[in-house]
Amino acid sequence: MASAQQAPKRFSLVLIKPSHYDDDGYVIQWLRSAIPSNTLAVLHGLALDCKERRVLGDDVEIDITAVDETNTRIRPERLARQLQGGRGLVGLVGVQSNQFPRAMDIARPLRKAGIPVCIGGFHVSGCLAMLPGITPELQEATDLGISLFAGEAEGRLEEVLRDTWNGTPKPLYNYMDDLPSLEGAPLPILPATRIKRTGGKITTFDAGRGCPFLCSFCTIINVQGRKSRRRSADEIEQIVRRNLAQGINRFFITDDNFARNTDWEKVFDRLIAMREGEKLNIKFVIQVDTMCHRLPHFIEKAGRAGVARVFIGLESINPGSLLGARKKQNKVAEYRKMLLDWKKAGVTVFAGYIVGFPSDTPESVLRDIETIQRELPIDLLEPHCLTPLPGSEDHQKLHKAGAYLDPDLNKYDLEHVTTPHSTMSPEQWQQLYHDAWTNFYSPEHLKTVMRRSVATNSNAGNMTFLLLWYYSCVRLEKIDPLEGGYLRRKYRKDRRPTLPVESPFVFYPRYVFDLLYKHITLAGLVWHYGKFRRQLKRDPEARSYMDEALTPVAEASHHEEEEAVAVGAPSKETASSLVSIG
Repeated sequence: MASAQQAPKRFSLVLIKPSHYDDDGYVIQWLRSAIPSNTLAVLHGLALDCKERRVLGDDVEIDITAVDETNTRIRPERLARQLQGGRGLVGLVGVQSNQFPRAMDIARPLRKAGIPVCIGGFHVSGCLAMLPGITPELQEATDLGISLFAGEAEGRLEEVLRDTWNGTPKPLYNYMDDLPSLEGAPLPILPATRIKRTGGKITTFDAGRGCPFLCSFCTIINVQGRKSRRRSADEIEQIVRRNLAQGINRFFITDDNFARNTDWEKVFDRLIAMREGEKLNIKFVIQVDTMCHRLPHFIEKAGRAGVARVFIGLESINPGSLLGARKKQNKVAEYRKMLLDWKKAGVTVFAGYIVGFPSDTPESVLRDIETIQRELPIDLLEPHCLTPLPGSEDHQKLHKAGAYLDPDLNKYDLEHVTTPHSTMSPEQWQQLYHDAWTNFYSPEHLKTVMRRSVATNSNAGNMTFLLLWYYSCVRLEKIDPLEGGYLRRKYRKDRRPTLPVESPFVFYPRYVFDLLYKHITLAGLVWHYGKFRRQLKRDPEARSYMDEALTPVAEASHHEEEEAVAVGAPSKETASSLVSIG
């Protein structure tokens, strides 16, 4: 009896990063997903710190579970039964606008069972930062007894835990006017068992937050602010070493624009010392703006620090579109020079491209895609619909004007048309989005990119894998590659409540057929492009391949330079979506 009385009290904290629904109403989920969640890593690190400091009392043990729904099935009713009878909290974290409907569908059965729930992330923070009052979907959450969290959780999570432990959770925790410093904050970390559910066994961390630019479509500047807040180089090293200790050596630095992190050089120098001095096998993915090459030694040090992939927000090569979106930092004439510098450093280049600026037409966009293919050494392009994301200036202006905004938040994923266009119908715009993907990833251009990878001494095998990943996600899964993964998992009863549960005699045969068709088609693509890669490997002239995109800027004709100036410029929008994913 004495030992039973001395047993610690327990509090269960379940952190869930929700996915969202596909066009058929099924949760987008994989055996192995592609992009890990940085918010989940951040919250898990903060929760571990609360646990270690015993913020609920010396006699209270906090049990922490972190789950990413893109690779783990969530059964709300089962979770509710597990948590009933004890004290706990389910935190739905990093919830983007397109994930909010799914988050609510997870939360409703939990609240029905009396389980405390809190929702935070870019949707809650963006709406409260940019819109007057409270939006209907946030009001619905509040009416269900769900707590809303706006802002960042460093130094604030313990308040939420204490309130929940005491049975007095607040309806709203709003810290949008008080963004915390990151120096000295608990470090983001996920267990290796969670990280290994992603295809590349890659983890994430944010070296800093905030961006100085004013892009009207971006939510980052209104949620994380325009002032650079950052972790120290010592803290970055600690994050890397803690993950190396659990067998993880690939990292996605989720800063929306790492080039504007004022400590970028200190961080790179520290990583260079670890790689070159200690011979540690560490590699990174970063996001930057198109002017990063103007920072002395930035690209050269990025390559030495282990940056293997870089995401650059190109957005458009139409100067008028960029100016209208307040993307004045993009200078089109410098694109090729900047991109060739990245290629020289051995880095694979991803670029975002926005479809649907006011001046866009199907003809102009497809013409620009052809120009990009021909003149810029971009390895992988990611077209996205111009989307007025809640939390952006674009959304705020449309909301104030009473313009039409699609009421289904699930569509605010940069893949769907959500507002009218001045010259295109919604159907034309949606088709143009698909055509942009199809045209860039044409069989001819896939082979061109493979030729360029050999000519620039890149890893041709890795390039082939990435190209087929992007191509197959769009063609076979009809989904953005950033939401992709390996082996799509669908559960018949995990369908959006607004749609009927399908008969097993319809669902299972179609699901099995889809899996077989997709894998057979993918095997054919692997064989075809694998054969072409082997041909390039045997070709003694392959390394001498040259085209307009690989031509050094200094060798370009005066006429070409004038055309480049007339064409447009690049930037960073998908960066906001990438960071939001975290």
